[in-house]
Amino acid sequence: MTTRKIQSVCAVLLLVAAIYSCDSLIPEAPAESDLLDGPTEGLSTSEQSRFLKGDIAFNDEVFTPESGLGPVFVANSCGSCHAGDGKGHPFTTLTRFGQTQPNTAPDFSIGGPQLQNRAIPGFEPETLPSGVPSMDFTPPAVTGLGFLEALTDQQILDNADPNDSDGDGISGVPNYINPPSYFIPKPFHQPVGGQYIGRFGKKAAAIDLLHQTVGAYNQDMGVTSTFNPIDPHTGLSTDPEVSDQTIRDVVFYLRTLKAPIQRDQNNPEVIRGKEVFMSINCSSCHVPSFTTPQSDIEALSNKNIFPYSDLLLHDMGPGLDDGATEGSAETFEWRTPPLWGLGLAPESQGGEFFLMHDGRAKSIQEAIELHGGEAQQSRDEFVALSDSDKQAVLKFLRSL
Repeated sequence: MTTRKIQSVCAVLLLVAAIYSCDSLIPEAPAESDLLDGPTEGLSTSEQSRFLKGDIAFNDEVFTPESGLGPVFVANSCGSCHAGDGKGHPFTTLTRFGQTQPNTAPDFSIGGPQLQNRAIPGFEPETLPSGVPSMDFTPPAVTGLGFLEALTDQQILDNADPNDSDGDGISGVPNYINPPSYFIPKPFHQPVGGQYIGRFGKKAAAIDLLHQTVGAYNQDMGVTSTFNPIDPHTGLSTDPEVSDQTIRDVVFYLRTLKAPIQRDQNNPEVIRGKEVFMSINCSSCHVPSFTTPQSDIEALSNKNIFPYSDLLLHDMGPGLDDGATEGSAETFEWRTPPLWGLGLAPESQGGEFFLMHDGRAKSIQEAIELHGGEAQQSRDEFVALSDSDKQAVLKFLRSL
């Protein structure tokens, strides 16, 4: 072989080696189960198109003073509080005003129902009036919500036990909410005295995703709509600053975001952790599964889902009593938060956990140990577990 041919062969081999070396530097795409965002499977072509429109409005649209932001506000976009559709960091915490008695309206003369702590140039941000009861909320993850909205009221009521008739110490109750003027009941809704069961929010104060979304545009961004034309700063009715279509696209996006996928389901320690979780009665509130009924979105119909929540209110004890109410929820009552996606929370929280309604817990174990009230017995049983059983429970929860 001539010297020139040898050089050519060497050059080819070096090129191939370089290509393979470069390939090794390219990170692999994350597994689907490691991502919170993305559409649920089974959407039609037209539904996928609408999902993308809602995705853009939710994650890419940033409001400015010229496009309707404020004048007082908490955030300038949906995505700024729900990065990657996940839980929010404490720096995105919002403060809700409340009353000390259920079913009483917040005092709008002092700025209720929410503190807008930022303002556009020329305006002053709000401050919390002295002595006003309030609650700090970190933004929740927004994935899988369409499946929860699809559940019937009866499916929620099936887990309610207001008088603890079975004697297990758990007495979940629904939060009954006065509906907004634009609310259109579905056949499965079961009103009581003109009020409807809430299922979204820390105290389950929003009946459906339209209710939740309209409130977020208005109270979080100071953006008015035909659904709620009242400017939160002046209290006056104004022209809409976001279109009905945009709001409905965002609602559709939220309805069709996929549910979080459990990871490591076949890991023996995860399996054992779930068994221990069930044995200490955590599942009485964190109900593992439901089956959705028929929905107007076929991809949401007749699906087995695993949210680990009953969507009911529970007495969480004096340590979690923030002194403020929403709807029929008492000051010490909180909706059972869904646990799906829990293990991925640090992905949107700066690499750390900030759990419970206000982010006070810096780990899953700390969150469990903060449980009181109806959850006190399960909390105490968890604390008394052997180290290996305790770690198995935590590994199971991180797999969700």
